[in-house]
Amino acid sequence: MAQNEDKDAGEPGTGGGPTGIPANRPVFRGVAELVLDAKGRLAVPARHRDGLVTEVAGRLVITADPGGCLLIYPLATWEPIQAQLMSLSSFNDKIRGLQRLIVGHADDVELDAAGRILVPPALRRYAGLDKHVVLVGQGQKLELWDASKWQAQTAQTIAFPGGLPPELSGFSL
Repeated sequence: MAQNEDKDAGEPGTGGGPTGIPANRPVFRGVAELVLDAKGRLAVPARHRDGLVTEVAGRLVITADPGGCLLIYPLATWEPIQAQLMSLSSFNDKIRGLQRLIVGHADDVELDAAGRILVPPALRRYAGLDKHVVLVGQGQKLELWDASKWQAQTAQTIAFPGGLPPELSGFSL
């Protein structure tokens, strides 16, 4: 995990420096293949753990993602997301369903002294997590995937069914 050390205010409305990530917030990147223990605990890799302890005292929120994985957020990053989602009208069935899925499944977790988090049983069932899992850095959050689902997702992604999205035209790495 890297730290966004850009102290500039950045562009208006971005929430931070030029990256759009507030200064001193954890930045997650990389893929780690891990194992859940028999109690459903996940040992968070040191590259992520150290910053989480320093920046957010190990306080995290883990929730369901519509894509079939779990999302793990530092508490300070999660709170405005939850507030924004809950400010939407629950009279819309699709919005209410998303609120139920994402906020309803949200669980506060803390890193223990060994740098592990307990993935709640309901969330393990939702994501089909058994033993072999993959933790994927996604900027301000982490995704937690069943290893076989991750492999299938990756294979589908690199096949680019239907071609690249128009937003990526002219994008170069």
